[in-house]
Amino acid sequence: MTNTIRYDVDSDGIATLMMDAPEQSMNVIDAQFLTDLETLVGRIATDEAVKGAIIASGKDSGFMGGMDLKAMEGMLLTGEGGMAGLYNRVFQLNRVLRVLETCGKPVAAAIEGTCVGGGFELALACHRRIAGDNPKTRLGLPECMLGLFPGGGGSQRMPRITGVQTALMYMLQGKMFPVTEGAALKLVDEVVPAGTALEAAKTWVKENPSAHTQPWDVKGFKVPGGGSAMYPGFAQTFMGAVPMTVKQTQHNINGPIALLSAVYEGLQLPMDRAIQIESKYFARVLADPQARNMVRTLFVNKQAAERGARRPADVAPAPTRKLAMLGAGMMGAGIATVSAQAGMEVMLLDRDMESAERGKAHVEKELQKRVSKGKMAPDKMSEILARVTPVVDVADLAGCDFVIEAVFEDVGIKAEMTKKVEAVLGPDVIFGSNTSTLPITGLAKAWSKPENFIGVHFFSPVEKMPLVEIILGEKTGPQAIAKALDYVRQIKKTPIVVNDSRGFYTSRCFGTYVSEGTQMVGEGINPALIENVGRQLGMPVGPLAVSDEVSIELGLKVLKATKAAMGDAYKATGADDVIEKMVTGLGRLGRKNGKGYYDYPEGGQKSLWPGLSDHFPRAANQPSAEDVRERLLYRQLIECARCYEEGVLTAPEDGDIGAIFGWGFAPYTGGPFSCMDTVGIAKVVETLDRLAQVHGERFAPTQQLRDMATKGESFYASATKAAA
Repeated sequence: MTNTIRYDVDSDGIATLMMDAPEQSMNVIDAQFLTDLETLVGRIATDEAVKGAIIASGKDSGFMGGMDLKAMEGMLLTGEGGMAGLYNRVFQLNRVLRVLETCGKPVAAAIEGTCVGGGFELALACHRRIAGDNPKTRLGLPECMLGLFPGGGGSQRMPRITGVQTALMYMLQGKMFPVTEGAALKLVDEVVPAGTALEAAKTWVKENPSAHTQPWDVKGFKVPGGGSAMYPGFAQTFMGAVPMTVKQTQHNINGPIALLSAVYEGLQLPMDRAIQIESKYFARVLADPQARNMVRTLFVNKQAAERGARRPADVAPAPTRKLAMLGAGMMGAGIATVSAQAGMEVMLLDRDMESAERGKAHVEKELQKRVSKGKMAPDKMSEILARVTPVVDVADLAGCDFVIEAVFEDVGIKAEMTKKVEAVLGPDVIFGSNTSTLPITGLAKAWSKPENFIGVHFFSPVEKMPLVEIILGEKTGPQAIAKALDYVRQIKKTPIVVNDSRGFYTSRCFGTYVSEGTQMVGEGINPALIENVGRQLGMPVGPLAVSDEVSIELGLKVLKATKAAMGDAYKATGADDVIEKMVTGLGRLGRKNGKGYYDYPEGGQKSLWPGLSDHFPRAANQPSAEDVRERLLYRQLIECARCYEEGVLTAPEDGDIGAIFGWGFAPYTGGPFSCMDTVGIAKVVETLDRLAQVHGERFAPTQQLRDMATKGESFYASATKAAA
């Protein structure tokens, strides 16, 4: 009796292994599944009455989603037996799949729906892959996107089927593909009408009793395009793949580098040795905390957030049906786009019809992009566009059940608009403000029921950025929290929940990266060094390029507003003078006017402005790249720690998700709190103390950090202990 796989042998001797893990929405590979699979594969191989086998899924959700990443640590990273023990546990799946493909009987995979990761590796080990033609089905090996790489034979079988160049492209990018593309790549052997894969698989197994040998187990097999250094094409592929991978990862992420090694070495060996090579590299990747941090943040905690980890449990579902979108600028129009795509009716309001229509034109442009790429049918575009209604009269918002405001970043203007909307909709409707810096508690004073007022902070461009930061004012109530989180779930984005503060969490902490880079310019540090090190740190772009993109002028406006609001409590930095000079003195506003820290020649490539060294003279003694890296990293870490100490953040999970998906904080770290836990809090405090002595109190450790260092605590362990 097996718990996760139903086993049946029909009158023709065809065994069906129907994967159906109890209490799981999707089949996954966990310890129980591996045990069950090993048992049944052994039965197929030794039972003379069995003539062949089919592997299929009993779930509507799809074939299989791969390794149970939530259980991975307890399953593999037990610490027993050191690296040898880890290798043996990692190799179990490879060993079972190798027995499956050498069992001496034909085995077919009947694929209906999602088949990814370890599930796709299981299918690759079968002698025939038959897939139902469902346009929503996706196949692939996405492990590199989570800091891992295909470790269940995928790195060896996929290149032997499609050729090394194609396989590396798909695996390194974690690229998913539809059934028809899988067939073109020869990764799917047969495409049949959706819902008929199981019957087609039975027919194939019955008609092909001797088709039980994989191509790579046949003497004389050659990898398509060559599989050793003796083939020029093979060598050229790696000559290109290695530097391209290093450029993309800045050598920070272990998984892709290990994948290249596993493929290069494994393809020159027989399959039995090749899968051992793969498991060796996979064990090395797993042994490093990086993989665990990335899986925890990018998969486990991200999924939990999207499923409502921070949602009040006792509040009934509150989906948004009709949205009042105040402001039709770039941000408002972007929010209108994703909302209409999610099926909501959107009333897009602006000060005049020309502006409101311009906002709808933005929606149309974004949808047209999807149509032109074949991702949306024209009639679907028309249907979505019809849900967006440009309006100028607040009275037209009647009937809306949720409001999002994205008007000019001015307290007075926002308050005026808030009161006008309440006069039409009443105070019981939930009002969300999309502000990036202004405290929600203050803005909520314009709404007569502040418990129904909440911050809903989007990131630009809304259509692409996955995060939404939900900000709670001092009086924000559970109904508002539930409404906002239900809305975010509707538009399929990832939420974090934080408490009120100027700049909240993301804007406040992200600003330190930009500010530190700007201050270095004022100190005479080579701008090219600053920018290159920023990218090498793992940030999407350097701090000066970011400043140009969001506008140096906007930075100056935020600076002035912050000074005015904080008064004597405001602490000036060297970055302030640089920003003031760039905007007021030099008229360099950023990309918006074609000149900032970079020059933006029309039709040409941007480059750092040579005049920077004239206005901010280069220091005679330049710091090392490591010194610059340390400043850019730790300036962000300490601000994140301050947000945690002050209660802006209540969970390290939100801090890590918000940092990676909000401002692109180095994904390979798992986020700032995972990073600090991995480095060790005592070491973090030691580094911050040293930086504070040299560069100022902005680096000074918090008291909470000092206490944690003394007690030997970490953020995640402390949070887990507190929750218990």
